[in-house]
Amino acid sequence: MQKQFIIVLFILGFTLMGWSQDEQEKDDIGTETVTVTKAYTPTISDAFKIKSIPNVNDSIVLQKKKIEYRIFSVPVASTFSPSKGKASQVKKIPPPVLYNSFASAGGGNPANLMAKFYTSRKINRESGYTIGLDHHSSFANIDEIDLNNTYSDTKIEASYTKSERDLRWGADFGFQHLAYNWYGTPQDFFTTAPPSINRNSLDTSQSYFTGELGGHVHIENSFFKSAELKYRRFWDAVESGENRAIFKPNFEFNIADETVAVKFEVDYVGGSFKNASLNKTENIAGISYSNLQIGVNPSFTILRDDLSLNLGLKLVYGLEGEQSRNNFYIYPAITASYRLLDDFAIAYGGIEGNLKQNSYYDFVQENPFVSPTLTIAPTDKKYDAYLGLRGQLLPNLSYNLRGAYKAEDRKALFKLNPLNTSRNDEKNYNLGNSYELFSFDGVSLGDDVKTISFFGEVNVDINRNFTLSANAAYHSYTTETGNHAWNLPNLEASMFLDYQIGKKWYAGANLFFVGERKDFSTIARPNLEQQNFPATIINLDSYIDLNMNLGYRVNDQLSVFVKGANLTSSNYQRWANFRVQGLQVLAGATYKFDL
Repeated sequence: MQKQFIIVLFILGFTLMGWSQDEQEKDDIGTETVTVTKAYTPTISDAFKIKSIPNVNDSIVLQKKKIEYRIFSVPVASTFSPSKGKASQVKKIPPPVLYNSFASAGGGNPANLMAKFYTSRKINRESGYTIGLDHHSSFANIDEIDLNNTYSDTKIEASYTKSERDLRWGADFGFQHLAYNWYGTPQDFFTTAPPSINRNSLDTSQSYFTGELGGHVHIENSFFKSAELKYRRFWDAVESGENRAIFKPNFEFNIADETVAVKFEVDYVGGSFKNASLNKTENIAGISYSNLQIGVNPSFTILRDDLSLNLGLKLVYGLEGEQSRNNFYIYPAITASYRLLDDFAIAYGGIEGNLKQNSYYDFVQENPFVSPTLTIAPTDKKYDAYLGLRGQLLPNLSYNLRGAYKAEDRKALFKLNPLNTSRNDEKNYNLGNSYELFSFDGVSLGDDVKTISFFGEVNVDINRNFTLSANAAYHSYTTETGNHAWNLPNLEASMFLDYQIGKKWYAGANLFFVGERKDFSTIARPNLEQQNFPATIINLDSYIDLNMNLGYRVNDQLSVFVKGANLTSSNYQRWANFRVQGLQVLAGATYKFDL
């Protein structure tokens, strides 16, 4: 039976094998060419761990013994009581007490007085006002000076401001009184003066008065950005008077992420002098002047990562009313700066020009010994081209180097008035003891001057309590007339120091150096033209002016101070024949308070 079963299995197996081969031959599909149109990019699929429980195949299986836990609680008496923790407090430094007012007063030799007062008060959150008073005077005479040389300077200023959401505006008021004397007569003048000139009867005093009114407005989120308006009245003790009005509206808007600004300016100055020029031996007719300027300054600002470029020009229409002449001026207004090495070195430069509006007031601020017989006309500053490098060598050490070349037509240069004993003007400024503006032909103002300048400055901040800065400048002048650039120094330098010595003491110092200058004196002669007056060149020596101050804070409100001026005790001449006071020491106190 088994043999038959085995035989049947063999027969069935061979039959299946044959059938399988026949099926393979029938299913043969042949060959085909497959074109792969995409490169093979294999990827790795995430692997997943198969969760399985391993089978334990051990003949001996240990069974865990069941353990039962029981807690046997026994009460324990405790007297421990935890203390409450306290948060540690940070010691706060009390903020400095700020006062809205202060008053300062002092006195010293030679009969010098000073007084200051200032207050700034808030009316409400949006508005407030300030009031200031400043006075400085000296009633002592300088040694070896024949005429009275006292002086006084008093200023009163007040302002009101108001700030709203997008608008800030304010108004200003100011008044100033200056009192000087024309004491700079030539050396030994009174030993050879005519008998009609009595030194004791001469009145050489001059008083200047200034009244100013102004207003300003600033608007945010508007193409109209700001506007300023100022009016000033200036007059003196010999019936000279001047009016000046300035209006400056500014507009600004963006084009393609760049800023375009347009600035307008209207500037008028007009006045008159009762007396004629001292280059004339007869005081017959006075001098009148009026100058109007209308200017527009469009500019386009480009800002990049390291580059700042301002491209603009200035167009000015100038009208000189008394001379009945007008001109149209075009000036460059281009400035640029580029970071060469971050803050270590920044190169900058530009070329700019302007029609400078001159005025009697400005000349008095620069030289209070001018005579009330000036020729007033604008200065044509054709161009001022400069190139410089500034930056920080160290975190507390910065520098600035600059070279410049500029050309100015009708530049105002001060020179001594001629000694004119043919005149008997009120206030006696005709004795070679006053200044005029240089005029080559007796009509035109100043000289055409080209200037090459080099300037260097260093600032050191050793710490918050000590700062030091020093600068120096060299100038080389070339004039159209071939004359010297009268009363302009070739070399100037200055230094400033501030030192906070602890919490109580503080000190400061400043030093000024002015190089040699040249002037010339003339003697007026009847029937002679100004160019033919006898003249003598004057060499003015260089000088150093050293000033220091020392102060002590008694408390938050009271401090005392002492100041020393012209510590080299040199009676140098800032202007020819006008010597200054020697060593001056002034002491005083300052008190802060709330008003």
